[in-house]
Amino acid sequence: MSVAVFRFYGELNDFLPPKHRQREIAYSFQNTPAVKDAIEALGVPHTEVDLIVVNGQSVGFSYRLSDGDRVAVYPVFESLDISPIVQLREKPLRRIAFIADVHLGKLARLLRLLGFDTLHSNDYDDSELVALAARERRIVLTRDRGLLKHNAVTHGYWLRSTNPVEQAREVVRRFNLETLIAPFQRCLVCNGQLVSVEKHQILAQLPPKVAAEHDEYFLCSACQKPYWRGTHYPKLEKHIAAIMGDMDKKSP
Repeated sequence: MSVAVFRFYGELNDFLPPKHRQREIAYSFQNTPAVKDAIEALGVPHTEVDLIVVNGQSVGFSYRLSDGDRVAVYPVFESLDISPIVQLREKPLRRIAFIADVHLGKLARLLRLLGFDTLHSNDYDDSELVALAARERRIVLTRDRGLLKHNAVTHGYWLRSTNPVEQAREVVRRFNLETLIAPFQRCLVCNGQLVSVEKHQILAQLPPKVAAEHDEYFLCSACQKPYWRGTHYPKLEKHIAAIMGDMDKKSP
């Protein structure tokens, strides 16, 4: 058996058992496995990794381990330019678009509320979700570590919290989205973009009381659902405030 020594940094330790966190790990192996396979065997999805250094040199996921290798593994640097060294994705992240797994419906609605393109359906199975993420270059959001180990997933994030507001806060922090928040731009139901419309264009869709009390309306360009600033509006503003509150504090 050969042995390589691994050390994981930052939030990558969240994926490790307590006895392996913040310390060197002796990894035993046969033949010459790819470093990507070893990293995932130790519990860390490849989508969470953006830099691997072996014996002082940056390498790609395909690097083959040798006996005695010393491997340092670092988390994704979405906001830091590390182009002089070996990046582990074909292209850097150029657009912010998410796809949330079937268990994250509430998070998807909150991200849409903030203005972020977020796909979600209770009907997605893992293969469909992965295919959509790859085809549309979307960031996979999930609490399922195994989902992030699919080779086709290039960008993903494993949510630490189980609370939807905390999850939204995590995503905003993780991808440095504070300056990109544009509330009330997307349909909370289907993710379509909202456009301003005249009352007379959607009058038939409005309850009489709403039509009498409001003059400003928006329509989802995809599902045609109408929106207005009704009694629900202050509640949505509170959701936004809750997500943006204490953004200087660390994620859970």
